Amino acid sequence: MTAHLAIYGCQQNQADGDRLRGMLLAMGYTMTDDRAGADLVVLVTCAVRKHAETRLLGHLGTYLHKGKPGRKVVLCGCMAQREEVRELLRKRYKQVSLSFGPADLGRFPEYLRRLMTEGGRHIITSPDTAPIEEGLPIARLIDPEINRANVTIMTGCDNYCSYCVVPYVRGRERSRAPEAVLEEVRGLVEDGVGEIWLIGQNVNSYKPDFPDLLRACASFEGNYQLRFMTSHPRDAGRRLFEAMASSPRIAPVLHLPAQSGSNAVLKAMNRGYTREDYLEKIRLAKETIENLTLSGDVIVGFPGETEQDFLDTLSLLEEVRFAKLFTFQYSARAGTPAAELTETLSPGEMKERFMRLLEVQKRIEEELGG
Repeated sequence: MTAHLAIYGCQQNQADGDRLRGMLLAMGYTMTDDRAGADLVVLVTCAVRKHAETRLLGHLGTYLHKGKPGRKVVLCGCMAQREEVRELLRKRYKQVSLSFGPADLGRFPEYLRRLMTEGGRHIITSPDTAPIEEGLPIARLIDPEINRANVTIMTGCDNYCSYCVVPYVRGRERSRAPEAVLEEVRGLVEDGVGEIWLIGQNVNSYKPDFPDLLRACASFEGNYQLRFMTSHPRDAGRRLFEAMASSPRIAPVLHLPAQSGSNAVLKAMNRGYTREDYLEKIRLAKETIENLTLSGDVIVGFPGETEQDFLDTLSLLEEVRFAKLFTFQYSARAGTPAAELTETLSPGEMKERFMRLLEVQKRIEEELGG
């Protein structure tokens, strides 16, 4: 039996895909790039942005209508946890045999066995509080040119930013046991992996303590460097920055999403900090970490964003001077509080602001020598 695995979205989905691949191999499947000829197709999906969801639904038609007789199609990940998507699967995409959310990752062999023995369709609503299951087999595809691996340390989010669907599809925050994380990092170091990413929706909220975990992960002998993503500014502070500065094995690279430079917009986003708070954290990070490189995220066109709010964001870019910036035009996600707000910019106005933002960031990167 052959299986084709397609992964959409973030580093967290890539890490989930590594575990799904490991479980498939443990169940006796042979992995294949031939999606049409595979006996089983597994799609790991993303629902954070509308574009990602629309793109996957467009691809889904290709996966469903071209394939060998009897092939099974499984849809998992964040999209599978959205009721709107489950309803689409029930009514329109009936060739999908199994779907389940991120919290049920460890139950994949059980669900697949049930599908193969009982037949039918299994559209499952996964829990949002299940603990992370340890000991799942992992089969990473490590590019020798990049020599990088991701290690999930936590999943879910308790911040409930008004525009974000993550708490509703990934569930509440759940952390892995420190000893399990350290054992995984140790194994990667022993295997000669040069760049190890500690990942989660908000690594700073890792329990019991992220700075302590970061220091412990940097304590192994070997030629490797640690990075992490993503940090929420509300939870980043002096202890994190001091931990980053404590070891040459921890890259002096900080990704700290700002999302906006306007206090009014930050409040509407429910980000939990002000512009002044954010800039103070940036000042402290630069003061504490030698040769610090900063990256961030910014959303343009959040409902209610005025021209002055946008100018405040541009001025934040000038003050922080990000070496790299991930930029997004706001898109409403059903089920979030922001989706109930009236969008105040036309598509043309949003694009115009977006292009102005890109111009400013491009100039800053050129001035930084990027």
